[in-house]
Formats: sequence, C-alpha cells, structure tokens
Amino acid sequence: MKIRELRAADATRCAELESQLFAGDNPWPRDVFLVEFNHPWTFYWGVFDEELLVGYAGVAMLGPREDPEFEVHTIGVDPAYQGRGLGRALMDQMVHAADAVDAQMFLEVRTDNGPAIGLYEKYGFTVLATRKNYYQPSGADAYTMARKSLSESRSEK
Repeated sequence: MKIRELRAADATRCAELESQLFAGDNPWPRDVFLVEFNHPWTFYWGVFDEELLVGYAGVAMLGPREDPEFEVHTIGVDPAYQGRGLGRALMDQMVHAADAVDAQMFLEVRTDNGPAIGLYEKYGFTVLATRKNYYQPSGADAYTMARKSLSESRSEK
C-alpha cells in the first residue's frame, strides 16, 4: 500500500468509491473531485494497492493565512479494504497538514456512523453540535466535530 497526492486521473475512481460509500447521501461525482483537486487550498490523498485506489481523503485550508482552520471534506475506504488502518493513515495526512500550521480542524459526520466517530475521537475531535437533516436526500443528522490546534491543546495542559 502506498499513499500519494490524488491527480485528475484518480477522480473517476474516487467517484466510484463515493457512490458505494455514500449512496443515500448525494455522493460526489467525478467533476466535483476534479474541481477539488485543482483548488489551491485543498489537499487530497489516496491509498493505493498496487495501482488500485482503495481509499481517499481531502481537507481544505480556510480562513486567513495567519490563522487558518482546516475542514475535512471527505474520507472513504473501499469496503473490501476497511478495517486495515487505511482510514487512520489518511487521517494522519490530514492532521499533519493542519498541525504543520497549528490550525484547528472541523468536520461533519453522520450521527449513526460509529466507526468514523470513533476514529475522529482518537484524533482529538469532539462533538460541537448536531445538524438535523444535514445529509440529503436521506435526511440523516450530522455531528459537527472540532479538533483544537496544537497550541490550544498545549495551553490546556
């Protein structure tokens, strides 16, 4: 397995995985991935088994350069590869990007997605609020979660 930055040629496979993983909640099509890959303040990585993309994740850096925050846009792992630590490897990439500039992180996750919530909690994310009917068309609720910056975490100790 290897991790590398995603390229335009990977967008079709990302969309295929997205449609499997988020079928009831408006999965991103290929063209959305292409736009995201080309935005100057987004970072997308993929996990590859040989040449097959089996996991992907993306994060955006938002806010002013001197006080940025990061928002996790997406993370997904092929069902056939789940449970092998690939989600953790992708989270490592996103957290490293935020930590490199001492930034907070935010994300939304379905309230019924226990494995994802558990993963995020291991990285220090906590629930801030619940967004009712956030995911469409399913109407599923989402938690908004946040992870403090390194300096915020250190100052609390």
